Amino acid sequence: MNTEFLLAAQAELQEAIAYYNAQLAGLGFEFSDEVAQALERIKHYPRAWSPLSARVRRCQVNRFPNSVIYEARPGLLIIVAVQNNHRKPEGWRGRIR
Repeated sequence: MNTEFLLAAQAELQEAIAYYNAQLAGLGFEFSDEVAQALERIKHYPRAWSPLSARVRRCQVNRFPNSVIYEARPGLLIIVAVQNNHRKPEGWRGRIR
């Protein structure tokens, strides 16, 4: 299954990595690894995570207060957001049609 990040989601991921690295050296890279593991879980079980709408789901990232918001299509995983669970929980809604 191919993975495609919306530009806003890619920016969120990079910002979160930079933020966590600023908090503690290497923590952002640990966060990046946890997101990668979440993506692998999603690829194996795309319908297993909490639905947010008819097409969009949320997978919690381990160890961090963040979630991967995604839409699974046949052969394609679209990452809509990599969001902090405490900030703008509905901010992803304007990104999809």
